[in-house]
Amino acid sequence: MCTQSVTSHAISQRRIAIQSPDHDFHATKPVPAMNPDISSIADRLVARIRSVSSAAVAFSGGVDSAVVAKASVLALGKNAVAVTAVSPSLPAEELRSAIQLAETIGIRHLQLMTDEFQRPEYRANAGNRCFFCKDTLYTVTSARLEELQVSCILNGTNLDDLGDHRPGLQAAINHQVRSPLIEEGLNKAMVRALAKFWNLTVAEKPASPCLSSRIAYGIEVTEERVARIEQAEACIRRITGIQELRVRLEASELARIEVPLTAMSAFLEHTSRSEIASQLRALGFRRITLDLEGFRSGSLNDTLPLVQLGQSATV
Repeated sequence: MCTQSVTSHAISQRRIAIQSPDHDFHATKPVPAMNPDISSIADRLVARIRSVSSAAVAFSGGVDSAVVAKASVLALGKNAVAVTAVSPSLPAEELRSAIQLAETIGIRHLQLMTDEFQRPEYRANAGNRCFFCKDTLYTVTSARLEELQVSCILNGTNLDDLGDHRPGLQAAINHQVRSPLIEEGLNKAMVRALAKFWNLTVAEKPASPCLSSRIAYGIEVTEERVARIEQAEACIRRITGIQELRVRLEASELARIEVPLTAMSAFLEHTSRSEIASQLRALGFRRITLDLEGFRSGSLNDTLPLVQLGQSATV
């Protein structure tokens, strides 16, 4: 049986305690493994997952879930399955990449249609939107465990995630989802090292949060808006060649474009800026701006204290 014990109070304090029969890990501040030998770390992670006998891995196709999926197939073979949530918030390119990556890893792969967009709490897009997304995924996956012939769910949460705004952690607690990377005390750098050790193509892949995360808190999440954001980002990539970027949807249908600081000059000098503006307006954005602070993951979380003045963003 797969068990995990983490208190809600601990998460609210960015403090987590995860216990299993052979491990007791407590962290008030994420601390990476000391003097790591990547081969032995890989062996320990595989051994830890082997102890559950069978598992479904919440698989986005990012480096964290890829490492857990790889370790799971090494530990459990056919008793491991990767589960990817498919909804309007998942970019089509990310789904294609996840399918290809699962095939490369050699793990069974199931695509599950999820209906978080039908939940009023998700659409409301308060600071806890992610809770309802993860709760939907874990609920749908839990209902299929017997059919999949697996005993529990694993996710790719790592130590560094504990210092960020992650409402989905509470959903994992509620569904007794296990986090083997945290149990082994692994931060993002160690996860990437494991991905390189296992020759995974996503070892250096940047984080790619869902499309809904581009919509400012308090603005309703809709299928039309996430589709528009996906098209806008694809348009800018095609025109400029810049791959790592975000189009953030702010109030009054304002598009705030983030590109890396190293690409800022090229973007400003690009002869097709007028074409970008024209195409984004055609998609339904009323104003198009460039963020002078550049690309930064999770920049919309900067507004959370303001959102939380009027309503709680915790579950």
